[in-house]
Amino acid sequence: MELTSRERGRGQPLPWELRLGLLLSVLAATLAQAPAPDVPGCSRGSCYPATGDLLVGRADRLTASSTCGLNGPQPYCIVSHLQSGWGWHCLNLVAVRECEQGCPPVLDLEAEFHFTHLIMTFKTFRPAAMLVERSADFGRTWHVYRYFSYDCGADFPGVPLAPPRHWDDVVCESRYSEIEPSTEGEVIYRVLDPAIPIPDPYSSRIQNLLKITNLRVNLTRLHTLGDNLLDPRREIREKYYYALYELVVRGNCFCYGHASECAPAPGAPAYAEGMVHGACICKHNTRGLNCEQCQDFYRDLPWHPAEDGHSHACRKCECHGHTHSCHFDMAVYLASGNVSGGVCDGCQHNTAGRHCELCRPFFYRDPTKDLRDPAVCRSCDCDPMGSQDGGRCDSHDDPALGLVSGQCRCKEHVVGTRCQQCRDGFFGLSISDPLGCRRCQCNARGTVPGSTPCDPNSGSCYCKRLVTGRGCDRCLPGHWGLSHDLLGCRPCDCDVGGALDPQGPGKGWGKILSRREEFPPGVMRAQVLDVVERLVTPGETPSWTGSGFVRLQEGQTLEFLVASVPKAMDYDLLLRLEPQVPEQWAELELIVQHPGPVPAHSLCGHLVPKDDHIQGTLQPHARYLIFPNPVCLEPGISYKLHLKLVRTGGSAQPETPYSGPGLLIDSLVLLPRVLVLEMFSGGDAAALERQAHFERYQCHEEGLVPSKTSPSEACAPLLISLSTLIYNGALPCQCNPQGSLSSECNPHGGQCLCKPGVVGRRCDLCAPGYYGFGPTGCQACQCSHEGAFSSLCEKTSGQCLCRTGAFGLRCDRCQRGQWGFPSCRPCVCNGHADECNTHTGACLGCRDHTGGEHCERCIAGFHGDPRLPYGGQCRPCPCPEGPGSQRHFATSCHRDEYSQQIVCHCWAGYTGLRCEACAPGHFGDPSRPGGRCQLCECSGNTDPMDPDACDPHTGQCLRCLHHTEGPHCAHCKPGFHGQAARQSCHRCTCNLLGTNPQQCPSPDQCHCDPSSGQCPCLPNVQGPSCDRCAPNFWNLTSGHGCQPCACHPSRARGPTCNEVWDPPADPWLDGARSCDCDSRGIDTPQCHRFTGHCSCRPGVSGVRCDQCARGFSGIFPACHPCHACFGDWDRVVQDLAARTRRLEQRAQELQQTGVLGAFESSFWHMQEKLGIVQGIVGARNTSAASTAQLVEATEELRREIGEATEHLTQLEAELTDVQDQNFNANHALSGLERDRLALNLTLRQLDQHLDLLKHSNFLGAYDSIRHAHSQSAEAERRANTSALTVPSPVSNSASARHRTEALMDAQKEDFNSKHMANQWALGKLSAHTHTLSLTDINELVCGAPGDAPCATSPCGGAGCRDEDGQPRCGGLSCNGAAATADLALGRARHTQAELQRALAEGGSILSRVAETRRQASEAQQRAQAALDKANASRGQVEQANQELRELIQSVKDFLNQEGADPDSIEMVATRVLELSIPASAEQIQHLAGAIAERVQSLADVDAILARTVGDVRRAEQLLQDARRARSWAEDEKQKAETVQAALEEAQRAQGIAQGAIRGAVADTRDTEQTLYQVQERMAGAEQALSSAGERARQLDALLEALKLKRAGNSLAASTAEETAGSAQGRAQEAEQLLRGPLGDQYQTVKALAERKAQGVLAAQARAEQLRDEARDLLQAAQDKLQRLQELEGTYEENERALESKAAQLDGLEARMRSVLQAINLQVQIYNTCQ
Repeated sequence: MELTSRERGRGQPLPWELRLGLLLSVLAATLAQAPAPDVPGCSRGSCYPATGDLLVGRADRLTASSTCGLNGPQPYCIVSHLQSGWGWHCLNLVAVRECEQGCPPVLDLEAEFHFTHLIMTFKTFRPAAMLVERSADFGRTWHVYRYFSYDCGADFPGVPLAPPRHWDDVVCESRYSEIEPSTEGEVIYRVLDPAIPIPDPYSSRIQNLLKITNLRVNLTRLHTLGDNLLDPRREIREKYYYALYELVVRGNCFCYGHASECAPAPGAPAYAEGMVHGACICKHNTRGLNCEQCQDFYRDLPWHPAEDGHSHACRKCECHGHTHSCHFDMAVYLASGNVSGGVCDGCQHNTAGRHCELCRPFFYRDPTKDLRDPAVCRSCDCDPMGSQDGGRCDSHDDPALGLVSGQCRCKEHVVGTRCQQCRDGFFGLSISDPLGCRRCQCNARGTVPGSTPCDPNSGSCYCKRLVTGRGCDRCLPGHWGLSHDLLGCRPCDCDVGGALDPQGPGKGWGKILSRREEFPPGVMRAQVLDVVERLVTPGETPSWTGSGFVRLQEGQTLEFLVASVPKAMDYDLLLRLEPQVPEQWAELELIVQHPGPVPAHSLCGHLVPKDDHIQGTLQPHARYLIFPNPVCLEPGISYKLHLKLVRTGGSAQPETPYSGPGLLIDSLVLLPRVLVLEMFSGGDAAALERQAHFERYQCHEEGLVPSKTSPSEACAPLLISLSTLIYNGALPCQCNPQGSLSSECNPHGGQCLCKPGVVGRRCDLCAPGYYGFGPTGCQACQCSHEGAFSSLCEKTSGQCLCRTGAFGLRCDRCQRGQWGFPSCRPCVCNGHADECNTHTGACLGCRDHTGGEHCERCIAGFHGDPRLPYGGQCRPCPCPEGPGSQRHFATSCHRDEYSQQIVCHCWAGYTGLRCEACAPGHFGDPSRPGGRCQLCECSGNTDPMDPDACDPHTGQCLRCLHHTEGPHCAHCKPGFHGQAARQSCHRCTCNLLGTNPQQCPSPDQCHCDPSSGQCPCLPNVQGPSCDRCAPNFWNLTSGHGCQPCACHPSRARGPTCNEVWDPPADPWLDGARSCDCDSRGIDTPQCHRFTGHCSCRPGVSGVRCDQCARGFSGIFPACHPCHACFGDWDRVVQDLAARTRRLEQRAQELQQTGVLGAFESSFWHMQEKLGIVQGIVGARNTSAASTAQLVEATEELRREIGEATEHLTQLEAELTDVQDQNFNANHALSGLERDRLALNLTLRQLDQHLDLLKHSNFLGAYDSIRHAHSQSAEAERRANTSALTVPSPVSNSASARHRTEALMDAQKEDFNSKHMANQWALGKLSAHTHTLSLTDINELVCGAPGDAPCATSPCGGAGCRDEDGQPRCGGLSCNGAAATADLALGRARHTQAELQRALAEGGSILSRVAETRRQASEAQQRAQAALDKANASRGQVEQANQELRELIQSVKDFLNQEGADPDSIEMVATRVLELSIPASAEQIQHLAGAIAERVQSLADVDAILARTVGDVRRAEQLLQDARRARSWAEDEKQKAETVQAALEEAQRAQGIAQGAIRGAVADTRDTEQTLYQVQERMAGAEQALSSAGERARQLDALLEALKLKRAGNSLAASTAEETAGSAQGRAQEAEQLLRGPLGDQYQTVKALAERKAQGVLAAQARAEQLRDEARDLLQAAQDKLQRLQELEGTYEENERALESKAAQLDGLEARMRSVLQAINLQVQIYNTCQ
């Protein structure tokens, strides 16, 4: 850039203004170039180099596109002074010529710098338009700082106008672009406007805004005087240019807070006075031209600019001396929780890891050496064949992970310190095996214990003595049972009978079950022999095997059937029996019958015929007999054994004949001859030993007795061997699953474990005296000893054998129609009942409307004599109609003995011969069907004998007594009061002086309250008779009520006065006012006589003592002292309040005097000095003294200016500190406020915990208190932390407040517009809300308008409460939804009760029908049995007659033969004569009489048929009744379907109501729409509820019809039952003659009863369904009512929310106004500073 210099003539003095300006400029430059004071070190936080002029020393870096005066003098013109000529030399003046499109002076810096502000002083006009630009990337990109223009809209369209609202706003400013002044005009630009708060001065955005590498001032347009437009000459244009007196670019080198000084940058001058260098002398372990990165090996933290209070110094990497290089890894830093991000590079000494803290693989850390030791990591010493990962060991110690430094990790089957050997039980160490070694394949039972089971190299197992094989898994030959025994195996020792090969591998037949070598005798078949049954008593061991014995007489034969035997061999025969006489002996013969000839080649082929005849003799005192010779039997062949008793006797001599009772035979047992088997006859030592053992212990006697005792221990093994040998193995148990308790049986004998009453080896039979074999066992017969012949019963049905007259399964009762067991007698019921009480004989179920013990009288409502056979039936009483009709009004009737007329005993309220009229005092129309006589409701105020006391048709009372009146005589007459229902109406007694004269027509008659008798009193008059003044009133005789006493409150003794005397007026009291104190908060009623202040009790304050005092909390009058901490906090708050008041006072003083008021004296003093200097300079004659005085004054001014500048700097610092303290205090207050809220919350929680402590156990309360204490301590700590520590929430909230204020400034206009819109919307909504009313809704829900007061509203409403505090809505006379729902609820409950009663009656009907069916079934069974017996007898008689006829015909044919000889004829005659009639004479005579009687009865067949005609008609009538019942059932079904449809309609209505309610809930977001939707939905809900009520009424009517139908069904069922009983009796009498037709009728009756039972069940199910639907309807109504209450609560909450929001908006509006005022004040202050 070229410079132009001009010199002024030496003899021409400079003007004093110019000289003073030069002095001030030199002074300012000197102050600017003065060395900056020492700043604190960088150790406590950020540090910054001194600020200076960035142009100093950089003249070569300042360029412009058009310049003048650099190479020589050039002409220029100062327009303001119209000077012309050659330029004169001025220091630091730069002239820049005008450019075509702007002349931008550019300052190119060598590094990054902080740029704070720019000052440009122009010699010429200031530019009409210019802009300041910056670049932070050495000119690659440019950004505009600020636009300056005289006309911003024309020069820079679209750019916002000043002032800026935010610190980084780019705006256009006009105040530095005016045409005046024409010279020395300044343009000042600050990067950060002090008037705009900065939330965080150390943020990256602020730093980027201040950072520059290039600065460009773009001068875009000149100011001209307009002559250039008139004269286009060049010299005219050349006189307009840009000329600068001074250009100041303030800033410092940009070091990000990591340097306090800078050095010359590379290529910059080494030293220039006042120059701001660009190379930072970095601290905090940073490096770079601008300290923009961390030093090498100081990269453990991310590089960050320094901040105030935090240096963000780069931290050294921790590599433990194993490397000198590292780098920063952001992922590692984030993973460590922002603690460390340095990663060491190239770890040495066999180390690894982020910090070289780990050892490399196959190395481990020596725990005896320090981590920084180069030899800390040692090589692992592990066998690679047995260790994991090829010899890797644990690199370090870690008890949590189980790591031990240097320890080898062996494979799963490897052990040893170096993993060099296999574990015990493994072999074959190999590197290729992932497990290291293979498991030894050794059987643990056959391996020698106590050592390794196999060779670790070959894997061969070490076997026990008796074990062999590579895996020791086999026994040596002749041994078995590989086990953990010492020898491993045991000798075989196989059972001789159970093993296939005694020397084999030990395989047996299986489980051995047989007990002994006996076999059942088979099935006994005999002639018609006597069976003697025996019962087993508990605790007794039976001596028989079955149900008893068979009695065998002499000469009789008993046959035994042997189906099969298990083995072909000889069997001994064992006969078990029981003698009948002492010392009984017997000779028996047994014959074996073969099914065919015995083959000679068979095992029994050696038998001869005589071997099949065996003789045996029973010895005295013996209970069994073993026949001397065996029998040979073979398997698969059926044999018959015939046992014959030859003779028996009672003496010891067999020859003595004896004809006794015979023998009782129990069973015949086959005993195999076992000694011939190989196990005994083998000849070896074992066989001989077994035989000797068998004979020594007499094991062959185990089966001699029938008892099922277990064999002896000595014989049990031998018997088992014999059993398995004979049966060729063990036998299955085959226990019957129904009769046994388990599928397993006794191993000895195979006896299964039977259930109670079950016997047999397989538990498949019932024991004697039991029957009914089934899953539960057998049941005891329990035959009656009085009515049964025996204690035994039939095995299947359990029927006992009854004696004559006994009846029943157990023969324990009489037959039907008899009583008095065991002496059964017929029931005496006069033909009106079929059964009677089995003990007393009282008849049961009397028919034909009869009653009594023997059905000897008629029931109520009927008359007659049922004891007479004819004409004495019970007939209905005609009063006037019979029972069951709708016109029967009598309890009973009787026939008069003289007049023979029926006399009715009428119900109460009926009269007349036939009870056909209403009695006096009653009304109604009994002559029509369904009509009734009802009692006249006259409250007891009429004559009951007066027939005209009430209307006989309507029941209205006509002749009221006892001073009553009304249609029911329920009210007292006018002028009377009392209770009419108690006949206590009395005349009103009122005092005429105190009673309202309008209510007293005459002195003798006054109207009073009809119930209480209270007279209508005049104002301030009291008493039932209005006879006295109210307290504090007087002058009853005035005729207008009583007047107030008006006693002086302080001078009178009390407020009362004489009711007759009027006290004189006191003129002193004129003008006095009442204290008006709240009685709840005063300690004396007298207030201060002059000020009126009330005397408050402790804890209460206020003029009227109506609020809680400071230091007390709660809602007046319940004021409670605050916590003890309140005093401490109150003192702190009062102190803060005092300090705040002082600050407010100081602020007011500053507002009055201005910010510069404190410096006013100093400024006046400097102004005086400036005046002196001006006078000296302006004097024409300047002497040396004046010059000395001028220099002295100048020095003094310089000193004072310096002092003022220093004072201003100190004040600025103090102001900054005060602002910080203010911010901190505000944040501390905010934190304290939050802590106060938290403490209040904690206090409420403690209060709740205290309540819990009062109502819970001590331990739980103690735990709660301890927990609350810990919470309180934590809250105290947090409060102290937030209030005392820095940084803290308090300090953080300061910045938040600044940001909030900035945001409020930015959003103020938007907020104002929205606020106004919200205010208008709220006003409109409020007005609309006031127009809304709940009157209609309240009337729909409760039945009364909502505007009526709760005290007078009969139906209540929203907010109304009853005496108990419960919500009151609806009533008896109300028609709202609530009343309808209550009515529906009552009807539903009534319907439920009726349905339950109907269900109970239906159940009883069903039980009676079932009993009828049972009785009919029994009768049918008995009739069938009698018919079968009669048919059998007839068949026998016919067969006998036929045989007799054939015999007679044969005799006749024989006698008529011609060849018949006399001997043959004689023999035939003899044989005929020998034939005898199988009956005695008496029996024949009795039979003849019976036949005659039967024949005689058969003669009356016509009469029987005549009598049965009525039964046939009754059966037909019964059929018709059944058809009618079916039609009734169908009608009931249709009505039930109608009810169901109605309920479905109610359900749909309920669904509509629920949908409406859901819609109302969904629309509650907007209040207006909510109210509108509530009205619509309430209308729909009312309609739905009305429909539901109508449906409920229809349901009631249908239920009433259902009850009537049910009653009809019950009557029809009882009639059917009676008819069925009658038909049953008639069927029993005529069952032999009319079995066929009557049986068909009976089946019809049975089917009818079943259909009616099914109809009753269906009606019951439908009734239950109706009950459930009614319950659902009730629940729906309750839900709707609850929902209406919730909607009402929601509406109230919305109203409260609207009020709260309106209050919040008012508060925000007030706060906004205060903030706006504060902003305006700050703007005024800032303008003053400018």
